[in-house]
Amino acid sequence: MLPWKRLLRPLTALLLAAAAATVPASAAQAAAPSSGWNDYSCKPSAAHPRPVVLVHGTLGNSIDNWLSLAPYLEDRGYCVYSLDYGQLPGVPLFYGLGPIDRSAEQLSAFVDKVLTATGAAKADLVGHSQGGMMPRYYLRFLGGAAKVNALVGLAPDNHGATLSGLTNLLPFFPGAEDLISAATPGLADQIPGSAFLTKLNAGGDTVPGVHYTVIATKYDEVATPWRSQYLSGSDVDNILLQDLCPLDLSEHVAIGLFDRIAFHEVANALDPARATPTTCASALS
Repeated sequence: MLPWKRLLRPLTALLLAAAAATVPASAAQAAAPSSGWNDYSCKPSAAHPRPVVLVHGTLGNSIDNWLSLAPYLEDRGYCVYSLDYGQLPGVPLFYGLGPIDRSAEQLSAFVDKVLTATGAAKADLVGHSQGGMMPRYYLRFLGGAAKVNALVGLAPDNHGATLSGLTNLLPFFPGAEDLISAATPGLADQIPGSAFLTKLNAGGDTVPGVHYTVIATKYDEVATPWRSQYLSGSDVDNILLQDLCPLDLSEHVAIGLFDRIAFHEVANALDPARATPTTCASALS
């Protein structure tokens, strides 16, 4: 039988492989800046007075995660921006791996940059996976609540990601969590019960003044169990994609990358005064 120390690397590799499976294949090719969004000359309209900041997920980046949603929102008249965060030294293109509290600091600086460029008083945030959860640290601890109107999370791991129960194996490998924390602190921060998540969720899920929307899919295989994505609070909409369209089979990746039914609900959350019913037909809208 192998000594337990020799099992740490395979387990870590397994966790990384499971996370990497959520990254679109084109990520390795995302070397060019995005086109069409991140236009700092864009001025919000009276109809859509707030810029939208898109926050990618773990192992994602500012381009690949938003190849579908950014144009979708642009076509509807929004000024749209996206950032890269959570970079590790020597790891190109695959981001969201650094300590999440530091990633939230990067988000804070980026929102300030967008607000300065657009002249808007507040922004709206839309995030996928870690990108739907990490901004809550910014809102609670870094003064973001004064600068953000709404946070929309697509499959956000608000209370951790078990990777379909894979992280439940960690206690059987002493030292494994320490190894993951040292190598990829952003992954360790998302393990249920981590010090980061404990701090984030202590005292309630939300802060006053921000409207929260969670859009989940019951076929999620990363932010599991999927109900753990939901938030509690007085200004929260928790939405299950299959309640809108029972035929929608999107899992953790698809809900953020190309699901236009989910995108329609994002648009509703950003502009509730003009919201229209989201149905299976929204896939064609």
